[in-house]
Amino acid sequence: MSLGLLLSGCTTLNQDDIPDATVSQVTQATWWNDFHDPLLTELIARAMQANPGILSAQAALQQARALRDVKLAATRPNLTVSGSVQRSTSEGADASVNFRGGLDASWELDVFGARQSAVANSEADLQAAKASLRDVQLSMTAEVALAYIQLRSLQAQLGIAQHNLNSQQETLQITQWRAQAGLITSLEVEQAQTAVSQTAAQVPALQSSLAKTRHSLAVLTGQRPHELDTLLLAVLPIPQVATQLVDVIPADSLRQRADVRAAEARITAALAAVDAAEAARLPSFRLGGSLGLTALTLAGFSNGAALATQILGSVSVPVLDGGASKAQVRAQQATLAQTRASYQSTLLTALQEVEDALIALRNDRERLGYLQQAASAANNAALLAQNRYSSGLVDFQTVLQTQRTLLGAQDSVASLQADLSSGHVRLIKAMGGGW
Repeated sequence: MSLGLLLSGCTTLNQDDIPDATVSQVTQATWWNDFHDPLLTELIARAMQANPGILSAQAALQQARALRDVKLAATRPNLTVSGSVQRSTSEGADASVNFRGGLDASWELDVFGARQSAVANSEADLQAAKASLRDVQLSMTAEVALAYIQLRSLQAQLGIAQHNLNSQQETLQITQWRAQAGLITSLEVEQAQTAVSQTAAQVPALQSSLAKTRHSLAVLTGQRPHELDTLLLAVLPIPQVATQLVDVIPADSLRQRADVRAAEARITAALAAVDAAEAARLPSFRLGGSLGLTALTLAGFSNGAALATQILGSVSVPVLDGGASKAQVRAQQATLAQTRASYQSTLLTALQEVEDALIALRNDRERLGYLQQAASAANNAALLAQNRYSSGLVDFQTVLQTQRTLLGAQDSVASLQADLSSGHVRLIKAMGGGW
């Protein structure tokens, strides 16, 4: 099934159209294991435990669950126990004490489903809160992975810059020797020095970016900026995923996305709100009763107490409200129309994000092969130019050009490798955690 089929009929979505929560929930709860990087796994575990955004979403879920329970309690009978002691005195008479105990019960019959609609509304809010928590968890774990990939990419770029700096310093030494021997002018020495200084200037900039990325990872995992410096000090390769991209992703996979599930839950809530508004225009029925005992002493409750019972039934019928109840129904129906439109917009956005991520990954993989070939050729050319310059067979401009080409090609490979890994993370995020 293609992704486009998911949109069919969504403009006329009814209660039966809302997907069941159990449909195709093939989520990859530990998608980051595809990178086979234990340190990345550790960082994500820390984020799941201590990231403030995740903790806030967990608290919101607890709140939604409690509010659902409040609505659910309103559908059940209400029982109240009461007791009192009264002492009264009057002039010329002995003081009197009265003990009273009572038991009151009430239950509003949900004949037209108003209470159940309220419960359904709260249940939908609860499901939306669950989806929101999963969305926050996925977003935060993706942010950790992206920051980690960026860290390794910066380390690779720093290593490339330092390696090329060493090569350029060797070239500078050669030009100085050749100038001292009168074989070249000081112009070539200055050009070599310029290349060395330009490459050296990249090193502190990359080191600064590395420090900032480490700080970002620390904050994402709920720690102070410098607390991960030692853990992330080692230089490791950019994590890569070896899994093959699929050509077609099942349509049901989009339902793993938290924003899609939340949109579905909002439709459920809107449908329930319409039902509740319509039920509010209908009669309501209530049953109640009480049982009371009155005695002059506590012992009198077991014998000699006066017993009073009461059973009450009531009905309430809306008659005139100035059209407020009808207007409320129309308002809830308009809200339902908005949620349907929002649902369609959410699906379209999801489709775009998935297609964009797939196209970017396919094209980047093709580009990487060409760039690796270019980097290999540039390395060979730089070595040849260096050797031939030492023998006086080529001019210095050839050496400079090959070194610049090599630096650019190696940087491009490292950058694209990071883009590939980041693109995989973005695809996982777009699919709601996997497919």
